[in-house]
Amino acid sequence: MTTSDDALLTLHQLFSPAFPVGAFAYSHGLETEVQAGRVADADGLRAWLADALEHGAGWSDAVLLALTARGGDAASLAGLAAALTPSAERRLETVAQGTAFAATVSEVWGIRIDAAPYPVAVGATVAALDLPLRDALRLFLMAFASNLAGAGVRLIPLGQTDGQRVARALAPLCAALAERAEHAGEDDIGGFAPAIDIASQRHDMLYSRLFRS
Repeated sequence: MTTSDDALLTLHQLFSPAFPVGAFAYSHGLETEVQAGRVADADGLRAWLADALEHGAGWSDAVLLALTARGGDAASLAGLAAALTPSAERRLETVAQGTAFAATVSEVWGIRIDAAPYPVAVGATVAALDLPLRDALRLFLMAFASNLAGAGVRLIPLGQTDGQRVARALAPLCAALAERAEHAGEDDIGGFAPAIDIASQRHDMLYSRLFRS
């Protein structure tokens, strides 16, 4: 097995649904949209996820990951990552997952990764373990899409096969965004997805909730 093989297997472990970051507990505001009837089928879910990836947290988090992995100041980037969250629940989503990710990596690999918002903790891990950045970005974005597709399967509801079709349809976008983010700078962070942000702000007002965001 080559070093490259080892690195890819490590990345698959880090972004596996079995890695204990609690991603299954968060919907990123999707639950609000489903209850309001604005996301009601597989096509609507795919479109919503594409916007979240390209114009929302998917893109910004990918750039934060890349900047951290390339040696950026982790503390400063952690503060920026927290400031970019548009609601308390979205802040919980990224901080709680990042804290769990950092703690597990530190224990399993015997290195020190400080608690930070999720993309910054991942970027620090990519640097510490000398993992290939573009592959890390591709898998990070695909994990983001797949987790939220899974949330859509439970919320709408959809069949598992429809959920996998949605995730597969988003793979080319994840690859394209990873390529752009690999060399992006801090000025490239940002997007415009106000409907997703507002959905996250309204989530805690729902009468009943399955998810924490």
